Amino acid sequence: MSLSISRIGSFHIPGRTVTVAGIEPRDAILTPGGPMRTIDQNGEHEIEQMYVQYVQLAQPRARYPLLMWHGGGMTGVTWEDTPDGRPGWQMAFLRAGHDVYVSDAVERGRASWSCLPDIYGGPPFGRTKQECWEGFRVGPDRSWDANADRRHAFEGQRFPVDAFDSFVHQTVPRWTVNDAPTQTAYDQLIARVGPAVVMAHSQAGNFAFTAALHAPNKVRAVIGVEPSGTPTPDEVDVTRVRDIPHLVLWGDYVDASPRWTGYKARIDAYGDALRAAGGSLDVIDLPSRGIHGNSHFPMMDDNSDEIAALIQNWIEEKGLMT
Repeated sequence: MSLSISRIGSFHIPGRTVTVAGIEPRDAILTPGGPMRTIDQNGEHEIEQMYVQYVQLAQPRARYPLLMWHGGGMTGVTWEDTPDGRPGWQMAFLRAGHDVYVSDAVERGRASWSCLPDIYGGPPFGRTKQECWEGFRVGPDRSWDANADRRHAFEGQRFPVDAFDSFVHQTVPRWTVNDAPTQTAYDQLIARVGPAVVMAHSQAGNFAFTAALHAPNKVRAVIGVEPSGTPTPDEVDVTRVRDIPHLVLWGDYVDASPRWTGYKARIDAYGDALRAAGGSLDVIDLPSRGIHGNSHFPMMDDNSDEIAALIQNWIEEKGLMT
C-alpha cells in the first residue's frame, strides 16, 4: 500500500535563552587539517528546545494529527523502524490515515542539549544494557549477561531479542531535573498543532495526561502505552478532562516486576479518579485478551502491527476518524 504524502518537514519548539559567562576561552583545531581557532563559549545560548518531525498525508482519514511522544532515555526513534528492521508505528498509523508528529523531547536526540556547566542543575545519566533488558521486561531480574548466548528472556517474549544490541543504540542520556521545561515544550506543541490526539510511551505518559489537563480544548484523546506515571489525582482537577477519552495499554510480565506493578497501581488510581469524576479511561491489557509475550515496547515487538490495530480500533470507536 503506497502513501500519498503532502509534506514532510520539521520544526523546533523554542526553549529559553541563557547567558553564560566566566568560561576560559581555549584554542583548538576544529577540522582536521584546518587552522587553530579560539573557542569562546561566553554569551547567549538557546536551551530546552524540542524537535518535531511531521509527515502529513494528502488525504488523512483521522480528524486530528497524532502526536507520538517517547519515553525516558529514548528519542522519537521509538516510533520509527523496529530494531530488527520492520516498519514501526509511525508507518502503521500513517497507513491508518493519520498525520503523524514524532518529537525528540527536551535534551533528547535532535532537540540537542547543552554541555555547558550549571545549565540544568544536575548531571545526566544513562541506562546500562542490563537495566534496559530487565527494566523493560525483556527478561526477568538477574537474567542479563554480557554474552548474548547466556541472556535469558522471558518465556514467550515477543521483543526481537536478537536485535537487542541494536535497540540499545537508540538510548540517550537523560536528566532528572528537566520535567518542567519538558512539560512546557509539550504544552507549546499542543498549542501549535492542536487539536490533536496524543500517544505517549512510558515516561511521557505523565506529560500527556498533564497536557490534557492544561489544554482540554486542544487534546482530543490520550493514549498511554505502558505509561509510568500520572498526575496525582488529589492535586489536579480531573473534571477538566472528563470529556477526553483516555486509553492505557499494558503488555506482559508486569506482575513479575515490582517496579511495574507499582507504576500500574498509580495508573489505576488515576483511572479510578477520572471515572469517579464522570470521565473515562479504557484499558487494553494484552494478556487478559489472550495476547502474551509483549515487552515494555509493544511498538517494537514482533506483533507490533497487531497491537497498533487494537489501538486504531479504539480510535475509530471514539469517532476520531472521518
